Amino acid sequence: MTPDTLFSLKGKTALVTGGATGIGRMAAEALVRAGAHVLIASRKADACEAVANELNSLGVAGSAEGFAGDVGTENGIDGLVDQVRNRAQSLEILMNNAGVAWGAPLGDFPYAAWDKVMSVNVAGAFDLTQKLLPLLTTSASDDDPARVVNVGSVMGEVPMGDGAYSYSASKAAVLHLTKIMAKELAPNRITVNALAPGPFVSRMTEFATGEEGKRDRVGQSVPLGRVGRPEDIAGCMLFLCGQGGSYVTGAVIPVSGGINVQTADDIFAAAH
Repeated sequence: MTPDTLFSLKGKTALVTGGATGIGRMAAEALVRAGAHVLIASRKADACEAVANELNSLGVAGSAEGFAGDVGTENGIDGLVDQVRNRAQSLEILMNNAGVAWGAPLGDFPYAAWDKVMSVNVAGAFDLTQKLLPLLTTSASDDDPARVVNVGSVMGEVPMGDGAYSYSASKAAVLHLTKIMAKELAPNRITVNALAPGPFVSRMTEFATGEEGKRDRVGQSVPLGRVGRPEDIAGCMLFLCGQGGSYVTGAVIPVSGGINVQTADDIFAAAH
């Protein structure tokens, strides 16, 4: 076995929701470079088509196509499933990356922020996976399971707060659902794992990472001293979706530079 075969995705079809920007865009490029045919979906068809064109111009082993898809409503999910069925006979990889956030201080956090965030981040990811099971099981086997990768957040692992109450709770739910679905879908030869990213440059974090100075300041608060890079996501995806990840399910990979193990200061140091 060589690195080429260990991480090759040649001949596989993948769906990346929210794949036009941020972490989804990083993952989509990694999958295309590894040989997969990647379906990129988000609410903005033009953005998805533009990214697909960019990836197709790379001259690498895989390919991409982009189209509109909304996981925020049941009708939107049904429409997305139809789009995938029209484009693929089977689906080997599903990345549930689409997500929304809402921030407001305690005391001013609106009720509406719960329904909107939970609908996309939790219900949308669950229902889309459920409705794509027939395509995911088509080519799944003992030696090469189908793969589901859910995008959680380090904010779903540790009580960071930062006014993102519904977002943090939704990502904690994503991580727990990942483990439940890993258990239930193992007999179908489908692995279900999750990423729990820290700060990456994306549209969602533009307020904090959109400028170099801000990125540097954010990175200084991360134990490993920087914000995430595209290769951090790429490496995780190639591991989980390639042959090397075929025996891993129910895992949460903390792509957060150590934020997931950050604790209080050494409280007894003050005694010295």
